[in-house]
Amino acid sequence: MEENEELNDEGLGNPDNSQDSLVKVTGMYKDWFLDYASYVILERAVPAIEDGFKPVQRRIMHSLKELDDGRYNKVANVVGHTMQYHPHGDASIADAMVQIGQKDLLIDTQGNWGNILTGDGAAAPRYIEARLSKFALEVIYSPKITEWQLSYDGRKKEPVNLPVKFPLLLAQGAEGIAVGLSTKILPHNFIELIDASIKHLKGQRFTLYPDFPTAGIIDVTNYNEGLRGGKIRVRAKISTLDKNTLVINEIPYGTNTSSLIDSILKANEKGKIKIKKIEDNTAAEVEILVHLPPGLSPDKTIDALYAFTACESSISPLGCIIEDNKPLFIGVKEMLERSTDNTVELLKAELEIQLDELEEQWHFASLERIFIENRIYRDIEEEETWEGVIAAIDKGLKPHTTHLKRAVTEEDIVRLTEIRIKRISKFDLEKAQQLIEGLEEKIAQTKHHLAHLVEFAIDYFKELKKKYGDGRERKSEIRIFDDIEATKVVIRNTKLYVNREEGFIGTSLKRDEYVADCSDIDDVIVFTEKGEMMVTKVDSKVFVGKNIIHVAVFKKKDKRTVYNMIYKEGKGGPSYIKRFNVTSITRDKMYPLAGENTSSEVLYFSANPNGEAEVVTVLLRQSGSIKKLKWDLDFADVLIKGRASKGNLVTKYPVKRIELKEKGVSTLKPRKIWFDDIVSRLNVDGRGELLGEFKGDDLLLVIDQKGTVKTILPDLLTRFSDSMVVLEKWNPKKPISVVHYEGEKERYYLKRFLVESPNKEELVISEHPKSFMELVTTDWRPVLEVEFVKPRGKDAKPSLEVNVEDFISIKGIKALGNQLTTEKVKNINVMESLPFEEPEEMRTEDIEVVDEESIDDPNDDIETNNDTSDQTTLF
Repeated sequence: MEENEELNDEGLGNPDNSQDSLVKVTGMYKDWFLDYASYVILERAVPAIEDGFKPVQRRIMHSLKELDDGRYNKVANVVGHTMQYHPHGDASIADAMVQIGQKDLLIDTQGNWGNILTGDGAAAPRYIEARLSKFALEVIYSPKITEWQLSYDGRKKEPVNLPVKFPLLLAQGAEGIAVGLSTKILPHNFIELIDASIKHLKGQRFTLYPDFPTAGIIDVTNYNEGLRGGKIRVRAKISTLDKNTLVINEIPYGTNTSSLIDSILKANEKGKIKIKKIEDNTAAEVEILVHLPPGLSPDKTIDALYAFTACESSISPLGCIIEDNKPLFIGVKEMLERSTDNTVELLKAELEIQLDELEEQWHFASLERIFIENRIYRDIEEEETWEGVIAAIDKGLKPHTTHLKRAVTEEDIVRLTEIRIKRISKFDLEKAQQLIEGLEEKIAQTKHHLAHLVEFAIDYFKELKKKYGDGRERKSEIRIFDDIEATKVVIRNTKLYVNREEGFIGTSLKRDEYVADCSDIDDVIVFTEKGEMMVTKVDSKVFVGKNIIHVAVFKKKDKRTVYNMIYKEGKGGPSYIKRFNVTSITRDKMYPLAGENTSSEVLYFSANPNGEAEVVTVLLRQSGSIKKLKWDLDFADVLIKGRASKGNLVTKYPVKRIELKEKGVSTLKPRKIWFDDIVSRLNVDGRGELLGEFKGDDLLLVIDQKGTVKTILPDLLTRFSDSMVVLEKWNPKKPISVVHYEGEKERYYLKRFLVESPNKEELVISEHPKSFMELVTTDWRPVLEVEFVKPRGKDAKPSLEVNVEDFISIKGIKALGNQLTTEKVKNINVMESLPFEEPEEMRTEDIEVVDEESIDDPNDDIETNNDTSDQTTLF
């Protein structure tokens, strides 16, 4: 308590000297917390824009320079040396040094420095060694233009900032969490940074996108120059090894093979995906093999891996740097511009120092020549005092110093007196003149560089690219990602049941009626006998309403599923017929489909996944003078409208029952399907190249560069490889022409065939390692041009024109074909095809179908079309 009495008045005193009194600490933390926050921001977490280093990194690089003798140093020794400058533990210094070394730019490493791909840590600092890379020695250090400050204990000097002549911050990236703010600057490509710096110096526009050491695929659509609010998506590179095996060769930034495999196993345990086993063969390169159960779609599994595992993740950059001891939020474009401008200033400072040194060398070389050539040293023989010697030399120099660029100082004369007699005796006038002329050339060159500083800086960056750019090409592939709907790719890991009478649905009702396989993220659509509809989440047991007439897994935005319904409005009311689809809803909301009357009843209902329209028979009850008690009703005569529409009047009389007379066919137009080569996926949204209009049984023809031919259903989830050369709507009668090189016979062959087995992948060239497919065409009557190699000393043989239709008839898909030529071939080109009139398919306009786009849009929840002014009586 005696100590408390001596404290100041900021709430810390103890005026009543009571042992039980409270001590306020407001005055203690009010300033201390701000001091702590400022320290963490400036000295720990956030890098400086001038050199791109955090303090610990700067001190490590300074220590490496002090220890540098061209040989490797133990990391433990470097850490110990750094502790002279860094007031923290050796573990934090060692971790920071390992991170710099793993970026493979500034430190030349030796030993086990860990693996960013597998997540393995580095060996202990006493077992690994390091030295500065040649790049670091050239770019980071320049003591003559470095600003120095005292270390934390005042014993040593350390740099305020290192004179880094390169956008190092963007090359290495930086991440740190401080008090009240954080930073996350993503790494960028070495070569692209240099190119961008050159463009900036030339006044040209440039763009920068991240490039990660783990490679992978990135979508930079929303990068926003690395500012707050930006986002990039990163994906692993997954390819199909065979129909039951996927291979991951590149991983997303921020993950490693261990964490990636763990996320896949967890998704498998939760039932989101289904895999057989995983093999991790990663060494110098990533190789993770994912084995699939038989019958599982590889394309769908790839999408599921992106949707439910760490194979895809989002990174939110945040560009925060320190400038003038203050945090500043800027984008990567401005970072590069500031760094490049700073590099120009540093180069200018170096050139100015170099010019001063050259001029000083020229001045003394000229004085030395005058001193020795004119034997001025003899004038000091009679002098007995030092002042007399200085005066004698000064007097002897004066007649010869008119051409000098500055006055002769006493220091210059003192330096002349220090010239050894041996040097005077062996003085070579011609060599001295050559030295002076050489210095004059260097001075002129330096002045030229200063006068043309931007050009000099551009040449500097070009030289960096030439010397250090090899092997630093972009690793991450930039693409635009397609959005993956989780409900479309999730594995159906549970079963859905229904108790129709009691009105319950769920996955735990195993004693009741089985509906379908589903996943725990699916939605379920339910229709009741009262003409009500609800969409709800899959759960163990949910009550939706008694007397369920239809239940199914709900597909959002599905315009092809059409519901056909006939209902009676109210007790004893008229009956109506309607067709509608359900594309979007509010979950767990009950929608009335048969009007607002609670006594309404559904007389007939069907769900049709392709818009089928059946024919039903309506039977009426005998009542009064009704003449026609039975007639047929075709749903194809009813337009598809929104779910809230009332429909068309069937009859105002009581209906006895409705029977299905004839199953229907689809009343929807064939789907137009496009291929978007940016994301290598099919779509129905009009993006990319139109492949055609597809009915239910139409297939796609796919041919790749390896010579494999297959036909597949146009599934929007299908992924297409980069080696694909043909993708079009398959016409079973249209021949395929292939020119291939037969490796065993060492000749080119031409074959023409039809696809004989739909949905089967077949190789149309031989399996010889030297065999390859030269070209493929699906024109009806193609014409080829064969160019021959020019023999030495002879004229080239005229090109051969080949009418494929005349050259070879249509044969089996496994046939070798006809030999194209025995001569050495230079090129084979596809010429303009011969005219051919394709047999016309029935035009869409001639088919009595409903266009999906003409269907009423039911996206809102407002019930419409309740008026009966436009109703048509079908009775």
